[in-house]
Amino acid sequence: MARTNPERRNALLDAAIEVLARDGARGLTFRAVDKEAALPAGTASNYFANRDELMIQVGNRFYERLEPSSETMTKLTAGPRTRETIAELMSDVVERITSFRTGYLAQLELRLEATRRPELQAVLTERVRADIDFNVRNHLESGLPGDADAVLLLYLALNWLIVERLTLPGIFTEEQSAALVRVAVERAIPE
Repeated sequence: MARTNPERRNALLDAAIEVLARDGARGLTFRAVDKEAALPAGTASNYFANRDELMIQVGNRFYERLEPSSETMTKLTAGPRTRETIAELMSDVVERITSFRTGYLAQLELRLEATRRPELQAVLTERVRADIDFNVRNHLESGLPGDADAVLLLYLALNWLIVERLTLPGIFTEEQSAALVRVAVERAIPE
């Protein structure tokens, strides 16, 4: 019987994120997660039926931890309808994700693992598609300039910028990254 204590479950998932980021998918074991969470051996196996379920839940936890703040959502819905607002929102996204370095690295590990695990690939595909659809819908409904293609272009460009910052941090300084976010918005969104 799987345990249901939500705080402990989240602690295990957060520990799994750290293990994935540090040790890769091969290092993700129930024992490693228990140790990272400083919980007794066997705890993770009481919460997750198997390693595949753990990986799927880690993918979901990543998105939970990156939900935008209420201030960010207010800026989206009530802020000025300008490219500058979009640039600020995109800068916020990049900073939120790069501040959660281990989460993004764990997500990259999951994506690589998904190339070998069809069920994980299906779940991650569905989750990422939902995230993209959410962003496109919010952008269009907010009345900000730019269309769905512009949102997709920004999504792709900024994701690769984040990969570079987190995996090869010497390529771009924070100032260069911030400037590139603004350039991406200027190129993708018409005046």
